[in-house]
Amino acid sequence: MTSADAPPPAHPRAVNILLRKPLTVRRAARIIASVTVAVTIISGVLIHFTDPKNFPNIGDGLWWAIQTVTTVGYGDLVPTSTLGRLVAAIVMLAGIGFLTVITASITSTFIENARRRIEGTVGDSLTAKLDQIVERLEAIETRLEDRGHDLGSP
Repeated sequence: MTSADAPPPAHPRAVNILLRKPLTVRRAARIIASVTVAVTIISGVLIHFTDPKNFPNIGDGLWWAIQTVTTVGYGDLVPTSTLGRLVAAIVMLAGIGFLTVITASITSTFIENARRRIEGTVGDSLTAKLDQIVERLEAIETRLEDRGHDLGSP
């Protein structure tokens, strides 16, 4: 099956937006954060309709979604219906994914900064040593030239 035979993507606009720029840790973090906020808000509203007994209003649903996505989960509001628990599972996975990507982003930034500092320090030290060697070689060449002129002069 060739790429011409492949079906077009279901959401070509979303695919173009995601593939328009190379994926970096920062960009991935922004995408995950946006998805997490969207999942939280949608789930907060949806839980009210899937489990109205435990979430009598949308405000309670949003409160529950925020505490679930942040992995706080006080336990004061808990879905009991099967559909409500499915919504809860999605919110939990979004929260875990968000925390993982943010942690990875911060760690990556620290490691990259440390790598640059180490390379800069080593590079500066190496450059200084090479400059010293060049100066010494030039001094040796100058002395050798002077001795050659002294020996060659009548």
